[in-house]
Amino acid sequence: MPKILLVEDNEASRDALARRLERRNYEVVLAGDGHEAVSRARDEQPDLILMDLGMPGMDGWDATAHLKADPDTRHIPIIVLSARAMPNDRHQALAAGGDDFDSKPVQFDRLLEKIETLLTIGRGGFPSAQA
Repeated sequence: MPKILLVEDNEASRDALARRLERRNYEVVLAGDGHEAVSRARDEQPDLILMDLGMPGMDGWDATAHLKADPDTRHIPIIVLSARAMPNDRHQALAAGGDDFDSKPVQFDRLLEKIETLLTIGRGGFPSAQA
């Protein structure tokens, strides 16, 4: 069962998305801010991280940079989630180390496609034709 670290400071959003992912047979580990995300990623070694950008304390930008700079976590794909959906936001998220970007509110089927694509690549496979 693939393990996903879900980093989101809004408890209602975090819980709703976690439940939907669990129904799709993902193991979900939760973090409420960037500091917790870095710690949980090191300890849990998830297969993928869903990273909110706008959080108090260490935000998603800094947490992503920390994770990609750490030899123990740099291999973990990160999908950046943001309510900001301007064209430049995707570019900035990828430049910060994110492997993909998705806007909020989350369109669950689209997000699942991105998750599966990155997990397939991480397993040494190739993305499906649908992705």
